[in-house]
Amino acid sequence: MLDEFLHEPRIAYFSMEVALRNEVPTYSGGLGVLAGDTVRSAADLELPLVTVTLVSRQGYFRQHLDAEGRQTEVPSPWDPAQWAKPLGAKIAVTMDGRTVWIGAWLYVLEGHTNGRQPVILLDTDLPENAPEDRGITSTLYGGDAAYRLKQEIVLGIGGVRMLHAVDFRIRQYHMNEGHSALLSLELLRHPYDLVQRVLGEFVELPTLKSLAGVERLNMTRLALNLSEYINGVAKRHAEISRRLFPGYAVRAITNGVHPATWACESFARLYDRHIPGWCHEPELLVRSDRIADEDVWDAHLHAKRRLLERVREATGAAFAFDRPVIAFARRMTAYKRPDLLFSDLERLKGIAQRHPFQIIVAGKAHPRDEAGKSLIAKLHACARSLQESIPMAFLPDYDMATALTMASGADVWLNTPLRPHEASGTSGMKAAFNGVPHLSVLDGWWVEGCIEGVTGWAVGDSSESSNGDDALCLYDKLENVVLPLYYTDRPGWVAVMKGAICKNASFFNSHRMMRRYATEAYIR
Repeated sequence: MLDEFLHEPRIAYFSMEVALRNEVPTYSGGLGVLAGDTVRSAADLELPLVTVTLVSRQGYFRQHLDAEGRQTEVPSPWDPAQWAKPLGAKIAVTMDGRTVWIGAWLYVLEGHTNGRQPVILLDTDLPENAPEDRGITSTLYGGDAAYRLKQEIVLGIGGVRMLHAVDFRIRQYHMNEGHSALLSLELLRHPYDLVQRVLGEFVELPTLKSLAGVERLNMTRLALNLSEYINGVAKRHAEISRRLFPGYAVRAITNGVHPATWACESFARLYDRHIPGWCHEPELLVRSDRIADEDVWDAHLHAKRRLLERVREATGAAFAFDRPVIAFARRMTAYKRPDLLFSDLERLKGIAQRHPFQIIVAGKAHPRDEAGKSLIAKLHACARSLQESIPMAFLPDYDMATALTMASGADVWLNTPLRPHEASGTSGMKAAFNGVPHLSVLDGWWVEGCIEGVTGWAVGDSSESSNGDDALCLYDKLENVVLPLYYTDRPGWVAVMKGAICKNASFFNSHRMMRRYATEAYIR
């Protein structure tokens, strides 16, 4: 079963979450989707990777919203036996003074062409384990600090041991740790007394403190000290990382998204017809400016129709086909500022009187993020306040399928993070593959991707001192630039759509990203 993957040394790619497919809920958001796109591009390019993650049998969670926008969570279980094959090997780690056995499943991800990639799903739900240990790999990002530390131990220590147990030859290790996960969940910092209690004497404490910080275990610091190559996931992210961790050489490899996964059906057909080979060489999309305007617009209308059908099915709301749709979809947490658009409802209503538009929102808040849950409820309250003037819908249970439908069917993709907290962001890249212009605060990848009026539009400037002015800048840009262009200059609008494809989709893709990892990080 593993033989086809053991003939050559591989890069071991470790990630707490990986979005393998929509039906397999082993991801929570952008970090996991990025990991999935990484593996998909590795398959397409036939790069020798092996991915290690957790089986997360109970998934992340299914989001239920009541009429007031109050979020409740229920498990999202899946059966690994339906999608993966069990591996015979078992390895052990010690936690809380007990031996914890770890098994594994093999999921084979098939690329868009002929490539195949092995994904190892680590699993502690074994009869040999104590009941409390069987659940370590059950819920993605569930439980308290001790539970999450145990998951880190299973992934990091158990993952390396499992690779050796099943005879993989590893040439390098690639750790995928997202800046957003560090900020929102504080997964990677634990008191040393907790580390000693759970992990035991795995490594001498003075040595660990010298590598990971004196006060408490800082996994970011530990990774920096033990990594040969360090990179940020955007140029801006690398700059911020060098400021936070002076003395480390932090390079930049900007993230990207997987071409075949994130181009919707109508645009994939359009590219197949006009730009053969775009899936393997997405840089060829620079030629999309030669596609006729009406063909690009027709492809967009097909995607928009599917989005509005999805809104009607999920919420009962009937949106107007001839009005622009502004979409915002991402993890609901404070620094993403999902409520920025609604800072001044009267101003927003005034803009809509002159240039009518519609709003579609989606996103989950982590079960322990009460501020994020409050933001969802606030957005529902805003929708009620705006119902007479601006149609607005919140699509529940945001997942990969909903992400594709929204990123392809919207007319404008909105992103409003608090600078400088957006490490990269990838949702706007997905929109670009579908000719959807980006309207965003200049942070993360958008610092590189924004060509004003060509690929989309900036909200404010890139300085961190501008955060307080962003709502006013957003309203001014919508009222005076974006919406007038949509209503009065269709060729001009389609030119921006083409700019998003030519300038952004052609570059901000995971094929380019993986080729750079291969040449700059893996082959050293």
